[in-house]
Amino acid sequence: MLAALLCVPVQAAAPGITGTHFDLSAEASRISQPDGTSVYSWGYGCRTAPAGFSPAGITGANCPSMQIPGPTLIVKQGDVITVTLTNNLPAAAGNTSILFQGFQVCAAALDQNGACPATLTGVPGLLTREATHGNTVTYSFVAATPGTHAYYSGTRGDLQIEMGLYGAIIVLPTSAPGVLALPQGCRAVAATLPDGQPDYRNAAAAYNHVSACYDREYLFQFSEMDPRIHTQAEQEATKTCTLPTGCMTVATEPYHPAYFMINGRSMPDDMDPNYSFQYPHQPYNGNPHMHPGELVLLRIIGTGRWQHPFHEHGNHVRVLARDGNLLLAKTDATKVAGPLLFTTTTTPGQTMDGIFYWTGKGLNWDVYGHKPGDGSVCIPDANGYYTADPTAPNYYEWCADHNKALEAHPFGNVGSGGPVTLPDSHILTNGAWYGGSPYLGPDATIRATSPTGTTPPSGTIANPPGSEAGFAFMWHSHNEREITTNNIFPGGMMMMMLVDPQAFVINEGN
Repeated sequence: MLAALLCVPVQAAAPGITGTHFDLSAEASRISQPDGTSVYSWGYGCRTAPAGFSPAGITGANCPSMQIPGPTLIVKQGDVITVTLTNNLPAAAGNTSILFQGFQVCAAALDQNGACPATLTGVPGLLTREATHGNTVTYSFVAATPGTHAYYSGTRGDLQIEMGLYGAIIVLPTSAPGVLALPQGCRAVAATLPDGQPDYRNAAAAYNHVSACYDREYLFQFSEMDPRIHTQAEQEATKTCTLPTGCMTVATEPYHPAYFMINGRSMPDDMDPNYSFQYPHQPYNGNPHMHPGELVLLRIIGTGRWQHPFHEHGNHVRVLARDGNLLLAKTDATKVAGPLLFTTTTTPGQTMDGIFYWTGKGLNWDVYGHKPGDGSVCIPDANGYYTADPTAPNYYEWCADHNKALEAHPFGNVGSGGPVTLPDSHILTNGAWYGGSPYLGPDATIRATSPTGTTPPSGTIANPPGSEAGFAFMWHSHNEREITTNNIFPGGMMMMMLVDPQAFVINEGN
């Protein structure tokens, strides 16, 4: 049974920094874990203030000099991007660098003709030009490919990526230089969505394609962490060293991660707001919300060494693209051909864009708790949904299930004669774990339970029925060990997708 949970305004979209010039640093600090551990780590951050933050409506946005993951760089397709990196890591760490996968990178600022000059910045490295301790390297590239991309250290990746040197780039599609794309059928970014809800999107579409429209977006970066490696690195960090390869002796094998993170946080920390003061070096959360019928864009990045079989309960995810490349049908480029995935298994270094969608269609019962004669309306549109009134509590209801009863003998004023007898909230065996209502929306919840509710004080939900209104779908790794925090359950790669009723405003501005 889907649980009815309290909806709280702690969600946010895909936040990041904007501009074409980014002044970043790589340095050491500490991050926290839900078990109380403070872990020595390295991360990218802002050496100077960025040009701006996105989405514009988010509050409390900041970019510290070190964060995990690194700042999300939000840029426009076709822009020339310049990133200057200062190596503020301990001298014992040696050189550091950044790889920008999927782009043609010049290790210098491009000249006035857009060409890479002969004189490059930094020093030669195995995979790219590097910054020596206390010095800088500059990278330039044209953001030619829209979509979600990863960036990470190209220097001793077994150690530096493990320590936290990774981040994301979101390239917004354009239809002309500097003009964000608006494919046919997509909604332009505005103050509000058609239903009056605030609009926190970075763009109208993930790609310049009719199938890439979306209403909300979330970025999830998956990584794991072996605290033994971090402890060794901290112990070695004070060594006097002038070698470009560093002087640290850190065993990165055998690898035994104990922390499994989404956007640098483990559950339940990932459910706190973006830019929470409790996590000064872990600014991004993982706490998706949506309304029925909304198209939710998932930007997923695999970081670290392991694959993570991440499962989104509630529906499958339709893959749009991998590594910024749309997956189009060979016979018709107007159609996308990405798979419909039960589990979006992450691959180290790879990115994926996909669409998640939920309406309640196919449940075969009325999730809004209607019954014949109650005066409710559900007139189907061409696709079978009720979309005539965006302010209605049952906006986007699947009309084929309208008035279909769930409960055989309901406690409250909802449809009866259905196939299910719900738990008795006063019986400890099951009732203490029951939220009190299986319906979506405060009006249906109150009708189903009475204004005072049915859940006893021993229950897990201690809020008034008018607040218990959302459907919670667990999103988590299907590797059971990865939903622990240092072997403590629950934790790790876990979060909840909350499908909120139309009556609730989803506040993505923190």
